[in-house]
Amino acid sequence: MDKKEALKIVKKDGCELENLPDKFKKDKEVVLEAVKEDEEALEYADASFKQDKEVFFEIANKYGDEIALYLDDADDIFKKDKEVILKVVRIDGDALRFADESLLKDKEVVLEAVKQYGEALEYADDSLKEDREVVLEAVKADGAALIYADASFKHDKEVFLEALKNNYDTEYDEMHDVFINNPDILALINKNKK
Repeated sequence: MDKKEALKIVKKDGCELENLPDKFKKDKEVVLEAVKEDEEALEYADASFKQDKEVFFEIANKYGDEIALYLDDADDIFKKDKEVILKVVRIDGDALRFADESLLKDKEVVLEAVKQYGEALEYADDSLKEDREVVLEAVKADGAALIYADASFKHDKEVFLEALKNNYDTEYDEMHDVFINNPDILALINKNKK
């Protein structure tokens, strides 16, 4: 059997990689074609491909906005890779929860995650929950992210207003006295209740 024939087989059924000679299980082109057809084919490829970025992204792309599900099961090497995590959280910010702890302290990574999914702020390091830029981006994406921010941001009019504009539910929050009689805030609260 030659490579051309092997490629033809895995393009029809990626899991047929299991039945091919070992040399094709170590051939990147054949493995990529197999996982394009069926990500389960990775199980039959040489173990080195489980840590290959190109193979990872080939499979991850199939998950679309549910890419976090794939990252959860992926090799830990990808959870520590800033390039990988940045690409993944731009698609699904919730994937931040599967990133290595060191990346939860990385402002660039966390900013990208909260821009896509505000509530990813929950997984960020506490130091970034105190970072005004990060918190503001999070509440712009989803006002509910305010519950994960440092408590001081409930006293920050700009952040609080942005959260209200983006569906922050004040019923579960004891609003700070400073804002209770603020006409801008009262108007937004009344608008959100309608």
